[in-house]
Amino acid sequence: MRFLVTGGAGFIGSALVNRLVSTGHEVRVLDDLSAGDPAALHPQAILTRGDVNDIPKLWTLLQGVDCVYHLAARVSVPESVLYPREYNAVNVGGTVSVLEAMRAVGVKRVVLSSSGAVYGEQPQQPLREDMPPDPRSPYAVSKLAAEYYLRTTGILWGIETVSLRIFNAYGPGQQLPAAHAPVIPQFLKHALRGGSLIIHGDGEQTRDYVYIDDVVDALIAAAAAPEVNRLVINVGSGVETSTNALVDLIGRVLQKELTPLHTNTQSGGVSQMQADLTLAQQKLGFQPKIRLDEGISRVLMLDPRFGKASP
Repeated sequence: MRFLVTGGAGFIGSALVNRLVSTGHEVRVLDDLSAGDPAALHPQAILTRGDVNDIPKLWTLLQGVDCVYHLAARVSVPESVLYPREYNAVNVGGTVSVLEAMRAVGVKRVVLSSSGAVYGEQPQQPLREDMPPDPRSPYAVSKLAAEYYLRTTGILWGIETVSLRIFNAYGPGQQLPAAHAPVIPQFLKHALRGGSLIIHGDGEQTRDYVYIDDVVDALIAAAAAPEVNRLVINVGSGVETSTNALVDLIGRVLQKELTPLHTNTQSGGVSQMQADLTLAQQKLGFQPKIRLDEGISRVLMLDPRFGKASP
């Protein structure tokens, strides 16, 4: 098949692109490289640097494409609170631009990378796709709006659409920006260098951490699965882990005694997140394979930034 992956030089995007290329598909990548790394891409991937709102460029890249993976997005929750207009322009506007270009060219299926963040604070766990969303940040709002645009325009324009609500993905090569870094690589960096592990709040807030290879499995399944049109599907591990438990687990993997510092200067976010994977199992045949301890060991072994520090 021939694919276009927007945001394909990012963390999830590059892992997806490399798997697709290695299994014989032709893959075109559109990325503005604001956060992506072209060096992470398979040499046979065809990279174009550009803006996801550049519709003429999208027209060119979409010629002959069988399916679009739309991953291009701004992804920092704290940053979105500061710059909601930019998040709306990229995450919502970019989605609409991709859909308009697909309609013009005649591409018939798109898979959107959405987020478990759209659920917000919920009274029950695990989180099911039929629960009313309660987004608590402009980032989450933008992802929910993208889902709605996808579904509505898909119905109006005859495009097959599926949205995957990806929970806390992690793995080798995950970006480590100076501000608002993802928690697992941030904790690993500080633990290995003797720095302080800062926990916001009491550390009992939970997240569903899903290894990158499992995320890619779900994305690939969504491109060809029957009976997924218009659906929103969770992609996670199905296991909730508190921040305190995450620190303990990292300490066990590293065989180090870690003493985190708790602070209330910043919110720890929603209290619980655990993905219900029933629909993913039924529609995608999805079954996560990598436990959190194994995934962290893989990060340590495969990510050169951590110096193969696994014992």
